[in-house]
Amino acid sequence: MYAEGNLDAIFGMGGSAGTAIISAAMRALPLGVPKVLVSTVASGDTKPYVGTKDIVMIPSIVDVAGVNAISVDIYSRAVGALTGMMETEVPEIESKPLIAASMFGNTTKLIEQCKEIMEVENYEVMVFHATGTGGMTMEDLIENDYFIAALDLTTTELADELCGGVMSAGPRRLTTAGLKGIPQVVAPGCLDMVNFWAIDTVPEKYKNRKLYPWNPNVTLMRTNPEENTKLGQIMAERLNQSKGPTAVFFPLKGLSQLDSPGEDFWWPEANKALLYALKENLRKDIPLIEVDANINDAEFAKAVTDKMFEFLSKR
Repeated sequence: MYAEGNLDAIFGMGGSAGTAIISAAMRALPLGVPKVLVSTVASGDTKPYVGTKDIVMIPSIVDVAGVNAISVDIYSRAVGALTGMMETEVPEIESKPLIAASMFGNTTKLIEQCKEIMEVENYEVMVFHATGTGGMTMEDLIENDYFIAALDLTTTELADELCGGVMSAGPRRLTTAGLKGIPQVVAPGCLDMVNFWAIDTVPEKYKNRKLYPWNPNVTLMRTNPEENTKLGQIMAERLNQSKGPTAVFFPLKGLSQLDSPGEDFWWPEANKALLYALKENLRKDIPLIEVDANINDAEFAKAVTDKMFEFLSKR
């Protein structure tokens, strides 16, 4: 097992099997330990190997067995990268209490307002994009005691987990802060949408659903009342495990930028299904606070940060 201070860096080379073994060892190490892996599979889907850690993967271009006119350059540059990491001095910066926050393109305005409010009071808000890996990373860092609290206001990854979208963060999502007992303020941000890649990648069973091309590579699907009922149940089940201060805020005028009156994903009946499921299933001592605003409105940002300050004042 790794003992802090006994390892300066780690370097590896491998094919698919070697990469799986070496990357597992790398993922067991803390953030900040330099990690470089030359791999034959580095140009493909690297998520299973990198996970939530700071692993640098370099494509081997050719097989990693032996040295030849091409590989000698690749290996040398990879070693140079590791050497540079080891020789780089990390500057000390002012340390402030850290608060984790989840964000998506459709809740950017909300999180920017929350950051501004919290940072005036000398807290630092660290933002994680709810893209699957972002949620996983946030959960891991909460588990490892980086944060004193969580503003988990963009829980959209739950919708991808439920519906088979491409940005699921897995079954640990929305569990770690509660189990660690740190204060958390939660909202159903962007639970009105499921993420797929380009529109031709949307599964056939969803072709007739409300779809929105966010950009050429990302297609959003509007969640329906049945899915939102299940999402409310999932949120409640996970939050009911919480051991620390927890509050849920519900924006009555929409869960995202697209889900607001007059916009493409505005569907009050679907949102009411989510709200009802939360009311029916959430532990009774966890407050569910309805705010007559869109999630990106200043009123909502003030409400969630006021609650967070209340929780923090009692620590």
